[in-house]
Amino acid sequence: MEAMAVNPSRIPLQTPPQIIIPSLSQVPIQQSQPPPQYPTYLENPDVTPSARILCEVLTKASPQEVETALSSTGIVPVPEIVEEVLKLSYGFPAACVKFFRWAGMNQKHSPYAWNLMVDLLGKNRHFEQMWDAIRSMKQEGVLSVATFVSVFGSYCSADRLNEAVMTFDVMDRYGVTPNVVAVNSLLSAICREDNQTMKALEFFERIKTRISPDADSFAILLEGWEKEGNVAKAKNTFGEMVIRVGWSPENMSAYDAFLTTLVRGSQMNETIKFLQVMKGKNCLPGLKFFSNALDILIKQNDSAHAVLLWDIMVGSGLVPNVIMYNAIIGLLCNNNDIDNAFRFLDGMVFHGAFPDSLAYNMIFQCLIKNKKVREAGRFFFEMIKNEWPPTHSNCAAAITMFFDDDNPELAIEIWDYMIKNHVLPLEESANALLIGLSNMDRLSELRRFTENILDRRIDIHESTMTKMKTAFYKEGRSARDAYDSLSRKWKSS
Repeated sequence: MEAMAVNPSRIPLQTPPQIIIPSLSQVPIQQSQPPPQYPTYLENPDVTPSARILCEVLTKASPQEVETALSSTGIVPVPEIVEEVLKLSYGFPAACVKFFRWAGMNQKHSPYAWNLMVDLLGKNRHFEQMWDAIRSMKQEGVLSVATFVSVFGSYCSADRLNEAVMTFDVMDRYGVTPNVVAVNSLLSAICREDNQTMKALEFFERIKTRISPDADSFAILLEGWEKEGNVAKAKNTFGEMVIRVGWSPENMSAYDAFLTTLVRGSQMNETIKFLQVMKGKNCLPGLKFFSNALDILIKQNDSAHAVLLWDIMVGSGLVPNVIMYNAIIGLLCNNNDIDNAFRFLDGMVFHGAFPDSLAYNMIFQCLIKNKKVREAGRFFFEMIKNEWPPTHSNCAAAITMFFDDDNPELAIEIWDYMIKNHVLPLEESANALLIGLSNMDRLSELRRFTENILDRRIDIHESTMTKMKTAFYKEGRSARDAYDSLSRKWKSS
């Protein structure tokens, strides 16, 4: 059964001398559930032979036989081995307590081993035994801020935030002076939990008059507000940060979190304003922020602000990569902003990000979708000149568009290009070609292409054959005979 909640402020400051190490085993520990989720010696190929033997004892021996089995190994538990075994045995707290007691009978434990024991007990939610260890550490004179950082994390992950805060409040009673590192560690532990940044802020507001926060303190809170999407609180925290610690490029993680909160909150006008201020302070965020912000704007389908964001980024000397270029070109094409899409395509080479097939095909698709016939024709030739072939689906759509615009020659040229350059599959484009020729009553070409398509064993749809039949049958007997011959060949193919 899990130990009852512990109020750290009521823990006695003095521990009777007789329970320095044995105190860890005074209260029986049941194996916690659901561990083991921690690394074990079975998963680590670099375990030393001695540590492996001791780990096997802890995992396989019965609780009554652990210490006897450990002694029978003949292994001297030097500090390095003790630390290694503890790190690999988090899923076996009861056995670890016995191991720790056995190892401590011959020599003093290192401060790191003590901290591992505190962390192990805390992670397994054995808080009574964890505090036994802390009291023993106090007598040994090995307590440190790191010990309490571990306790903060264990309590917070167990959803016992109040006890984490009380632990901070009693640090000095255990001879450890709380500092900004401890403050930030507690803030971080609280903010890692879902929707608890307000709790972290309450602690921050109370402690900041006693221990001055640093940039990391604000960064932790800002990352919490980012996770929760709280734009208003993020603005307040950021404003206080600027007043207290000023501007510095070293505070970039805080700036990134704040700006990302604004972007996700659709506060793009505010984001642009802050970016302009940051640029003047030489504190503009790096490419990672702009890449993440661009992803968010794409999900929001906000091409206008994406262009503004991009111009600030490039104007500050940051060099976007091909992936980022393709992302914004895709966003612009999705919003039918052809002019800007071409501007970005032309600008790629100036930043060493050479256009690829994806960039060309997104623009080609946009031109086709918007019936930009002349532009699409010119762009098709630019694509094949630069050796970036259009996709088979774009080819099919272009063939249909050019036939609709009474430009069968260009439609046929695209088909011929597909055949020559093996742009596969051909079925969609083949049917588009035959339908286009049928609609224009170009029967001699229709017959020739149909025979060629059948010879290539490309599937012609029944609906396409119906259109062809209409075109042939209205032209008299010889045309009907020609269609019937094609139809027999189609049925037998």
